Amino acid sequence: MTYKVTLEPVGMEMDVEEGETVLEAAFRQGVALMHGCKEGQCSTCKSLLLDGDVEMDRYSTFALPDHEKEDGYILLCKTLCYSDIKVELLQYDEDALKISIPIKTFQTFIESIESVTHDIRKLTLKLEEPEKINFHAGQFVDIYAPGGNFYRSFSMGNTPNESGKLEFMIKIFKDGKFSTLLDEKLQVGDQLEVRGPFGNCIRREDNQGDILLIGGGSGMAPLWSILNDMNQKNVKRNVTFFYGARSKRDLFYLEKFAEIEKHLAGFRFVPALSEPSEEDNWTGETGFITDVIDRYLKSSATSSKDLEAFLCGPAPMIDAAIAVLRDNGVTTDRISFDKFVPATT
Repeated sequence: MTYKVTLEPVGMEMDVEEGETVLEAAFRQGVALMHGCKEGQCSTCKSLLLDGDVEMDRYSTFALPDHEKEDGYILLCKTLCYSDIKVELLQYDEDALKISIPIKTFQTFIESIESVTHDIRKLTLKLEEPEKINFHAGQFVDIYAPGGNFYRSFSMGNTPNESGKLEFMIKIFKDGKFSTLLDEKLQVGDQLEVRGPFGNCIRREDNQGDILLIGGGSGMAPLWSILNDMNQKNVKRNVTFFYGARSKRDLFYLEKFAEIEKHLAGFRFVPALSEPSEEDNWTGETGFITDVIDRYLKSSATSSKDLEAFLCGPAPMIDAAIAVLRDNGVTTDRISFDKFVPATT
C-alpha cells in the first residue's frame, strides 16, 4: 500500500510506502524534512498529526513525552502510516525543501586515517560506486561498520566540490563502538558503506547577514566545510567562528585558520579554553564558549536579528548556545544546528 502525506503549512505532498516511516519516505524522495538523530531520541522531527491513522515504533519519551503524544504530536522518524495523513511541521525550512538531495548508498574505501589531536581522527574515504556524491556544506552521512551491523552519523569536513571523497573528524570515546573500531581495527583500503546526505545545517546562498559558526570537539567538521565552501566561493560575509575546547592540546588547524583569515575578508577565529593549564600559556578567551558568545553579542555593533548561526557539537553545548543566541535577539529561523546525541545501538 502507498499513502499520501500532506505537509502543512508548506502544502507539499509526498508518498509513503507501507512499513516505511515518514522520514524514510522523505529521504527517498529528496524532501528535506528537519531531522536529527533519526532514532526517536532528539525531537527535531516532532510534528502535529492533523488527520489520519498512524502508529509509532519505539522512541524516547524525552523526545516525545506521553502528554504530547496524547495531544497528537508524533515523531516523523518513527511514524508508520495506515492511511493518508496530514501533519503540521513544527520545524521546517522552505528554502532547504527546495534544494534537497535524494538519499543514496555509496561504496567507499578508506584512503587515510590520521590524528589531528590526541582524541580526534581525520578519516578520509574514497568513493568507488557511485564515484561522486552531491551534498551541501554542513550535511552528514551514515557510515556503516563492516558487515552492516550498525552505523554512526558523521558530518563531512570537506567541501562539496571535492565530490570524489569524504572527510570526517571523529572523536575517540572510551568504549565507543565505532570510534574503537576506527582506532584499533580499521585500516587503509578497508571498504565501508555510506548512506546520505542528511541534515539541514545548510548555508542559504541568498542570505547576506553576518554568520556565527559555533562548535566544539569533532563538531568542527561541518563548520569547517561551511567555512571553506565560503572561502572557495569568495562569499562576502563577515564570519566569526567560536570553538570551545578544554585545553590547548584539544585545538587543531590553527595555522589553517590563520591562512583563511588572510584570504577571507571579515573572517575571525575565536577559540576558548574552559580548563587551560599553566603549561598552555594561554592568552586567548577562557571559560565556556557560550559565555564567550554572550559577551560578544552584547558588545557587538551588529544587529542580532541579522545574524545567521550554525552550531555543531554535544547536545548540552548546543542547547546552551541556542538559549544564549535567543536571549540576544537571534531569531529561531536563523539558527541551524547539528546536535550530537548518544547512540542507542
